[in-house]
Amino acid sequence: MVDRRHLLALIPIPFLVLAQAELLASVLSGNQGFLLLCLVIGLRVLVWWVHREWAHRAAERTRTRLRQAFLSEPGTKAGEVATLVTRGVHDVTPYVVGYLPQQVLAVAVPLAVVIRLAFADLTAALTILATLPLIPVFGALVGAHTRERTARQWAALATLGGHFLDVVKGIGTLRTFGRAETQSTTVRKLAAQHVDETMRALKVAFLSAFVLELVATMSVAMVAVPVGLRLLDGGVPLYTALLVLLLAPEAFLPLRAAGAQYHASAQGREVLAKVPKTTEHAGQAPPDLRQAEIVFDNVSVRSLKNFELTIKPGERIALVGPSGAGKSTILGLLLGFVTPDEGRVLVGGVDLQRIDRAKWLEALSWVPQRPTLVPATLSSGEQQRVALANALDRRHANLFLLDEPTAHLDADTEARVLEATREFTKGRTAVIVAHRPTLLNEVNRVVTV
Repeated sequence: MVDRRHLLALIPIPFLVLAQAELLASVLSGNQGFLLLCLVIGLRVLVWWVHREWAHRAAERTRTRLRQAFLSEPGTKAGEVATLVTRGVHDVTPYVVGYLPQQVLAVAVPLAVVIRLAFADLTAALTILATLPLIPVFGALVGAHTRERTARQWAALATLGGHFLDVVKGIGTLRTFGRAETQSTTVRKLAAQHVDETMRALKVAFLSAFVLELVATMSVAMVAVPVGLRLLDGGVPLYTALLVLLLAPEAFLPLRAAGAQYHASAQGREVLAKVPKTTEHAGQAPPDLRQAEIVFDNVSVRSLKNFELTIKPGERIALVGPSGAGKSTILGLLLGFVTPDEGRVLVGGVDLQRIDRAKWLEALSWVPQRPTLVPATLSSGEQQRVALANALDRRHANLFLLDEPTAHLDADTEARVLEATREFTKGRTAVIVAHRPTLLNEVNRVVTV
């Protein structure tokens, strides 16, 4: 989901850091190399500029993928989707542009510095090697608290966004019943709660940044002071002392920056954690539905508890039962829109969650209970007929899902629809949610939910 190709631009950075320190130490100790030093500094700036350009493009590609993922996930609440595709996806930018590159540099640069100093001054290299872990240790201790604060802040924002969207959608009804002012008060309370959580998260971020800076400064001092004393005693050459003093901060700088970026990207990581699991990995191709058996294996979700059902290839099943029993939920499970809390839906022995969502939907035909077309252009019956016509036109589909397909049709139209459906479903597997008795004559088996 996250585009990481911009990280390739960071490959020259550790080598340029070492080259810059070597040349600067050489120039300061009275040797030649000023022009080469300028060239290396220019290259370092150029590489970093290229990386930033690539990083922002990668962030844009990531934001696009995230919007598509959130908008295509039907199980997410409208208010949360609105928050995710607006504020949420933009919060991912610091994660892609800042945090990911600093993670790479926090490993590569200190490693390069320690290896180089091991040949120049082993004592300094060992001191850096001993003090480097202090920053990630303190960062992890503070980060756990930051993660909790950020999760609470994001939950407050999602609640505010969802409630506000609901209020806007229902403002006419609220005014009719005189409840608009009450909801305005509720929105103000939720906004104040979000402000409080944001300020708490910022306070933790600022304090943690101070802790990391203090630890890094003390670590550099533990390297610099002994080298300076040894230089005064003549125990180390000027070039080596300068090299150590120049490289020691470079070893700690990426770790300090990674700590700062960790807090800046905290909301982005919360957003990425909400990416639907089915969009993270491309699944396998669906089995051939002309031969595959569909099995509900001890499925529990919503009103369904320990549901068991086996559907043979080419079998036509009618689901009956009272409203709220879970008939539409069963269709949602077959579509992949609903994920079982317990148990599995198996297609040809393969867990439906492992099958590629797009390919699976392409292999079936579905008519929902309330088809939605362009508003104010058709009646309910006309919308139902158009939806049925579209479903019957999918000749390649071998699984037919109908949720009360004749609910809005008159008797004559219903008879014609049943005849067309009977012809279409020959040799195909069909699952029909049925309330009207006429539908029960069109199936091989009736299952009571």
